[in-house]
Amino acid sequence: MAKTDLFEAPDYYLLDELLSEEHKLIRASVRDWVKKEVSPIIEDYAQKAEFPKQLLKGLAEIGAFGPTIPVEYGGAGLDYMAYGIIMQEIERGDSGIRSTASVQGSLVMYPIYAYGSEEQKLKYLPKLASGELMGCFGLTEPDHGSDPGGMVTNIKDAGDHYVLNGAKMWISNSPFADIAIVWAKDESGKIRGLIVERGMEGFTTPETHNKWSLRASATGELVFDNVKVPKENILPNVSGLKGPLGCLNQARYGIAWGALGAAMDCYDTALRYSKERVQFGRPIGSFQLQQKKLAEMITEITKGQLLVWRLATLKNEGRATAAQISMAKRNSVEVAITIAREARQMLGGMGITGEYPIMRHMMNLESVITYEGTHDIHLLITGMDVTGENAFK
Repeated sequence: MAKTDLFEAPDYYLLDELLSEEHKLIRASVRDWVKKEVSPIIEDYAQKAEFPKQLLKGLAEIGAFGPTIPVEYGGAGLDYMAYGIIMQEIERGDSGIRSTASVQGSLVMYPIYAYGSEEQKLKYLPKLASGELMGCFGLTEPDHGSDPGGMVTNIKDAGDHYVLNGAKMWISNSPFADIAIVWAKDESGKIRGLIVERGMEGFTTPETHNKWSLRASATGELVFDNVKVPKENILPNVSGLKGPLGCLNQARYGIAWGALGAAMDCYDTALRYSKERVQFGRPIGSFQLQQKKLAEMITEITKGQLLVWRLATLKNEGRATAAQISMAKRNSVEVAITIAREARQMLGGMGITGEYPIMRHMMNLESVITYEGTHDIHLLITGMDVTGENAFK
């Protein structure tokens, strides 16, 4: 039987006063959609390890695909505060569903908009915004994750086309994607971006099974065996690692907001449970140790809310740095995963069941803490920023 979503968002420092009416309207519409379309089905899909494809149309309708892309290319033309709010509300429902939207907007639409030709923008962006086309992003390889510059996927010039060979893995959306933004080295060793389309001979997308995390998200590989890619499919306006890293900054920004949504859901669930669950003749929320957990949760959520609000303001002004985004991504995920674990304990045995969302969030966050830059790598990005010393090499 479908469960009613009773979520109420915490706002301990009255941060709603810092949002515009438009931002609050956007949040309300996305929150209502998540409550109606995601929450009633997501536990079943996570248990089945299946992606609910029927949500794609709704994600497009609420503006989750490329919300900051200009209206002339099919986007909503929203600011980064709105983008963050949308990601927060979707991940409050499920990290895997937010991943689908993040990939489409930050890792597929953004590089076409930022690095593509006018022809590429007009050809792909409107269809990606509407969900008519779905995309994925190929950077990580079996042997190259945190060090993408070591990639071996490559392209060779063959006259009117390039020949693409190699493989990418841990790719969200790959099993059903219509196009892939793929990063490969050319014959001079320079990294280039390509738009690879499903149906190109030699291009396959095997699905990854047996995941304990992001179970309601479709994950797979991208395999290229002498794939002929037309030269007009090269992204002309970028080369080198700054191309994919620019995309990752967009995605990491969305995660910084999104992970807080998961944290809020776990906190809200634990708070409500603490008022209803009676032990030793009184609600467990009246015991000191449970209050300590809840007080620490709301404190960390509030600090995280202030951090991402300020980051959104800087992003809107074009002043947010990659290192600032890394700090926010790392902080939000750490806050979320800690809150999920504490909330699980508060619910006791019920915390591991699908009756409540906590265990699903906790398992999902084990992926979120690793992808788009691992937890340790983001720490070193901050370390390098404050010391001027590179600890990667």
